[in-house]
Amino acid sequence: MTNTSDNDLQQRVQDALNLIRPMLKADGGDVELVEVAEGGLVRVRLHGACGGCPMAALTLQMGIERTLKDRVPEVTAVEAVSPRETE
Repeated sequence: MTNTSDNDLQQRVQDALNLIRPMLKADGGDVELVEVAEGGLVRVRLHGACGGCPMAALTLQMGIERTLKDRVPEVTAVEAVSPRETE
């Protein structure tokens, strides 16, 4: 992929996350895009209430991953990184 393609893909992923963000914020949480890796893997970091919520795995899979795959077909998987992991 070219740099322009990478930037476009990253922007489309960010736009899709922005659609989800209001629902997360309503529950006291948020999501941060860490990276869009090769092969369509998207790494995100959950913040606030979402970071320690017992339902975080469900939110990640059924909310974030499903929305990203629907909106950005290049996305193959979404993975949460720990707040302690560096970018």
